[in-house]
Amino acid sequence: MPQTGYIYVPAPSKENLEIGLNAGLWGWRSSALDRAGARHAVRRLVKGDFLLLGHRGPNSRVAPGGWADAVLQRVIIAQISRPLFDATDRVWPDDTYPERIGIDVLDEESDVGSTSLGADAMEALRLSANKQGAAVVTAGAAAVASLAAGLPPVQDQHVADDLDHDGDTSAVAQVLVRREQQKLRRALIRGRATTTCGFCGRTLPSRFIRAAHIKRRSQASRQERLNVSNIIPACLIGCDELFEHGYIYVTTDGTIAAGPRSSATSDLKQIADTLAGRVVGDFGTHRAEFFRWHREHTASIGA
Repeated sequence: MPQTGYIYVPAPSKENLEIGLNAGLWGWRSSALDRAGARHAVRRLVKGDFLLLGHRGPNSRVAPGGWADAVLQRVIIAQISRPLFDATDRVWPDDTYPERIGIDVLDEESDVGSTSLGADAMEALRLSANKQGAAVVTAGAAAVASLAAGLPPVQDQHVADDLDHDGDTSAVAQVLVRREQQKLRRALIRGRATTTCGFCGRTLPSRFIRAAHIKRRSQASRQERLNVSNIIPACLIGCDELFEHGYIYVTTDGTIAAGPRSSATSDLKQIADTLAGRVVGDFGTHRAEFFRWHREHTASIGA
């Protein structure tokens, strides 16, 4: 059974929160974990467990249950990618925070309260706020599941992107990753009825277009995942699969080329060759580094 760690991040730590999310890390001063078994609680968190970070809530110096009607301006849901470890390299500007965990951010929502999370989760966050941000760990993932189940839809219910997530098979994690990708798709499609594929150039009903990561999501930082320059419209008629698995790639000048893997069968090579020589849609310096990563890691073509 997965566990959930609850961490409250106060308003003055906004910069540290952003740095940690972008670095895929969260850390504590050792003094914060020296108290009342806090380090033992964090050590219980293993890879695949959930972490729920709350930010900008009301005064925590209230009686137990005093956050039953509270609203948090930000709630971030992540999974543990690396259990507690020690490091001394400087990540945050104000302190080392040497006791750290690795995190994979799944989703972020605003204005979240007990209606979505439940009273127990809100109380855990209140307790964390009163423990210098030490994690309060509970068995199960009921609050995360409740939040995921209650989120409003992002896009047309008939559109369902394939899941770009190399993590575990947790149904809750898949819901949240899909929601992230749907937000990116909405930003890319912008409500248009039709969209042009960036590879074959065919204009199709938008339901036939996937918002495809150029640099694979599992290998991208949080900033890269959310960067629309790392997203390209790819049609489900074939271009999405061809690009994702390296059968085609994009050269340094923006031209599509058939990759070595496309020679698996003569028919596959013929399909890839029909795209070769085309200039990919919206190619420019903002996408060049992402295409370089794809060439080297997915299509296995050197720079």
